[in-house]
Amino acid sequence: MWVTLIFSITAAAFVTMTLVTLWHMRWVRRLPELDTVTLASASPLPPKAIRCSVVIAARNEEARIEQSVRRLLAQRGVQAEFIVVDDRSTDRTGEILERLAREDARIRVKRVDVLPDGWLGKCHACHVGASAATENWILFTDADCWLTPDMIARAIRQGEKEGVDHLTLCSGLAAQTPLLRASHLVFLMGIATWFSSANRDRRKGGVGFGAFNLVRASAYRLCGGYEALRLTVLDDVRLGLLLRRANKRTRAFIGGHDVECLWGTSAWSIVKLMEKNYFASLDYRTDIVVALTVSMALASIILFWGLFSGTPMGVAAAVSPLSLTIPGAILARRLGWPWHCAVPILLLFPLFQFAMLNSTWKTLRQGGVRWRDTFYSLETLRAGTVK
Repeated sequence: MWVTLIFSITAAAFVTMTLVTLWHMRWVRRLPELDTVTLASASPLPPKAIRCSVVIAARNEEARIEQSVRRLLAQRGVQAEFIVVDDRSTDRTGEILERLAREDARIRVKRVDVLPDGWLGKCHACHVGASAATENWILFTDADCWLTPDMIARAIRQGEKEGVDHLTLCSGLAAQTPLLRASHLVFLMGIATWFSSANRDRRKGGVGFGAFNLVRASAYRLCGGYEALRLTVLDDVRLGLLLRRANKRTRAFIGGHDVECLWGTSAWSIVKLMEKNYFASLDYRTDIVVALTVSMALASIILFWGLFSGTPMGVAAAVSPLSLTIPGAILARRLGWPWHCAVPILLLFPLFQFAMLNSTWKTLRQGGVRWRDTFYSLETLRAGTVK
């Protein structure tokens, strides 16, 4: 009897997880398309009225920075200035940026040689860039992100249409191997509640993505901006939280091919990419890590037990995680991918579990985080993060 009950609870838990994810996915959507005719003339906002300051914080990005900036310069339907902050680069990033600035007067390069005390490097670079911004919208985007040519105009028009002060897009993938695609689906499923809360204007629905964080300059300055985020590793997410606390509205979208970033070249590379972020996303709380690890271990034991139990309910429990491929397949279709991209996602849950443990272990072992060649103690990060 007890065994059957355990199997029943496990099966119900996975099915419930699937149903909850499907419910939240009603608000996980792509940014609407904008045709060329509307962009040029039919909109109540003519192109000259769409103005934006684009801020990029770059450090040792010689491999992609030129292509990223040139794609930004090719944006249509928007008048923009491009403020690129060279954050103590030791490679050819500065040289490339200075050459691009000579070619196009819209580019302004700011060089940071010394990081002030009490700042994370990226946060300080974004602060420097935003302080120089002159337009009424500010876009923060990463140095390795590639945007489609009408991306900024579409985003600003959508923001004006919905009357919001902040519009953000989660990045898509530059490299699209089957396991990378499946990893991206797992990630999106995990943050479906973020999209749902933000797009329903929930009080705690603060979200943001470093690939594309577009904010009204007035709202940015009102909420404290990067001055308030100076020691926050998850600065992109917390910027959305600051804006929500200031009663500003956010809209969040999945980026797909509109906003492509170089996450890595394999699913395993995600473990390294999440090394500084995963533990930070849990507010550096080891109790949460322990609880999640124990839960995952118990669930795995029960699933294997059920598979070989020979009982109908045991087998039902063992196959219940397969229901999670349903929201994964729906997300794949929204991204323009074949539905079967979701098939491997169950194999990747252990990878994300390991990424969490790896991030926690590395942070605790080092006593902090090393980011952009600067070390920040865990005590400092815990005291300075915005929650």
